[in-house]
Amino acid sequence: MASTIEIRGIGQVLLERSKRARHLNISVKPFKEIRVAVPYGVSFKEAEKVAYSQIRWIQKQLDRMRELEDKHKAFSENSTKIDRSEARKRLVGRLNELSELHGFTYNRVFIRNQKTRWGSCSAENNISLNMKLLALPEELVDYVILHELVHTRIKNHTKDFWMKLDGIVGNAKTLNSRLNEYDMAL
Repeated sequence: MASTIEIRGIGQVLLERSKRARHLNISVKPFKEIRVAVPYGVSFKEAEKVAYSQIRWIQKQLDRMRELEDKHKAFSENSTKIDRSEARKRLVGRLNELSELHGFTYNRVFIRNQKTRWGSCSAENNISLNMKLLALPEELVDYVILHELVHTRIKNHTKDFWMKLDGIVGNAKTLNSRLNEYDMAL
């Protein structure tokens, strides 16, 4: 069961009954409508009151989502123009520079047009890099390459891995968060 309300300055808000929700939950996601998950036992009237009481928060989230949507559109436009052979040349060149600079070795490198990953490192130290990396800021390209190079020594995401990566890039978790903002564009 669902209902839609119109909130001036916000737009349409979907009030949707949810078996999984234990509390009223408002979600604002990129490229999606505003949704209020309404648990059983809570009326739509009460859910509507809560939505109205959270207008400022919703507006702030909408502004954030619009930024992400704009970033996604710009990224998508840039990533469709990437040539695989150019990507291979640039990414392998940067991989070699960074591996030499930081004393890493790897086996083989593959440049792919992946839909779910920026990069990976196999148990045999083969590194795969997504050609769409070239549409990212250089700092994030280096971060992904160094992330995979660290995996040639530490095969998981333990505290040791993050400490080693942080020792090289200086702000690994921050860079990882920034990279995550582009994940929806893959």
